[in-house]
Amino acid sequence: MRISGLGAVLAVALAALTLTATTARADWQKAESERFIVYSEGSERSLREYVQKLETFDRVMRYRSGFPMNEAPARKLPIYLVNSRSGLLRVHPSTPQNVVGTYFPTSEDIFAVAIRGENDEILLHEYVHHFMLGSMSAAYPGWFVEGFAEYYMTADIDGGKIQVGGYSENRAYWLFNGSWIPLEMLLRSRPAEITRSSYRETYYPVAWLLTHWFFSDPARLQQLSAYLTSVGNGGDPVEAMETATGMTMGELRTALRRYLNQRSLVVRVITGDFPPADITVTRLPRSANDLLLINQRLKIGVEDEDRAALGQEVASIAARHGDDPLALLAAGHAGMHFGDRPAGERALQRLIELEPDNVEALQFLAQERLRRARDVEDAAESMALKREARTYLSRAYAAADNDYRTLMLISEMRSGAPGYPNENDMLTLGLAFERAPQLAEVRLSYAAALIETDEKEDAVRLLKPLANNPHGGGASDMAARMIAALEGGEPSPTLEEPLDGATVSQPESPSEDSPESPPAPASE
Repeated sequence: MRISGLGAVLAVALAALTLTATTARADWQKAESERFIVYSEGSERSLREYVQKLETFDRVMRYRSGFPMNEAPARKLPIYLVNSRSGLLRVHPSTPQNVVGTYFPTSEDIFAVAIRGENDEILLHEYVHHFMLGSMSAAYPGWFVEGFAEYYMTADIDGGKIQVGGYSENRAYWLFNGSWIPLEMLLRSRPAEITRSSYRETYYPVAWLLTHWFFSDPARLQQLSAYLTSVGNGGDPVEAMETATGMTMGELRTALRRYLNQRSLVVRVITGDFPPADITVTRLPRSANDLLLINQRLKIGVEDEDRAALGQEVASIAARHGDDPLALLAAGHAGMHFGDRPAGERALQRLIELEPDNVEALQFLAQERLRRARDVEDAAESMALKREARTYLSRAYAAADNDYRTLMLISEMRSGAPGYPNENDMLTLGLAFERAPQLAEVRLSYAAALIETDEKEDAVRLLKPLANNPHGGGASDMAARMIAALEGGEPSPTLEEPLDGATVSQPESPSEDSPESPPAPASE
């Protein structure tokens, strides 16, 4: 049959549209460097510049803290840059109105989400927390954890020119116009414990100012080191501060006021060997436009009343992308956790047919077997399910032996077995901790195993940074209770679950030629 002229034109146009649809590139790109994996909807050039800034920021902190600058981390931090608040809500629907970035340490992933170009200080602040938990083992008090993050988050990185010690306009406003938190309260409290609004607004600014004051002078830096050592050894925070500085709280407050009113706070220009980072950029498939962010939402916990609807939404979106790996992973994840488990099983089985070494798919399949093994009453069936889980985890470990989640699932599979924890169990938990020291669940599980093997001093050392974590929530409370029980000779409390939690954001060197050593860690 002949096609009319108009029909031919329409046929050509339809063919062109079809070709365009199948060859169109996604907006999402992925940049991978030595320490970061950054996903972005923006241009490749801006993405590379952003990753380079992050790498330089990390190296500045390492340089000034006396750490090796070229030491690769056990795990790279994923960061998702979104165009607007709607992107944040896609990952975390309950994100407060004024929040522009969030850090999520969860059992299924440790990652951050931020609005591109909206106050990078927030993301840098949270990265400093991530850095401290990963690199510094000392149990620092909450005010210093926040002051350290506030100090570095204002770093100005412009090509080869790097400045630290600048101030945040918002924090400066509260220092000049707010009611300062009493220093006694600052030294003894975490931010979440401050309920009076006027004091809550000045917790971070005063913590920043006190840190800045210490870092601005070599002699004061030594005083800070002595103070942190004393507090880490169990000394009273206020008495330790007065002893280290030789000042009463009133005198220290006056010194801080005087330092602030100089209006010439020390800002250092950092010079060091900060070569350009090796950055690889790849363009993600079209499925990322629909599923990349919602897949992260699946990892952070969903309210019970929203679980069924979310599972259906993900399944519907994923179906449009057929055998695309991200679509199969999202459908499998949502099905296993929030919806149709048989459909989720089929999606994950199809994914490992296409990608036999897909670590996340193997983990989800193992996790489902472990869940079913806990729920069945028949011992033989339970053992068979655990054998299946072990097979999937063996494949996941062979594909990526540095994945903390695989290691934690292996530990979960072994937990409660005769002889647990044995030497191999301790090795597994230790490796998980090395790869995810930021995750409360990892610290608590490892510490509980150390207590079981009568390595109580090591358990306390592991728990103290978590107990002092300003954003630790229930996990910090649990760590504090475990420490108190150990020090009081009482049985350790049973671990509660889940203990994951996301944190939402709202050192001067003695000379420019030498790196700044980290404050002395607490001796045990």
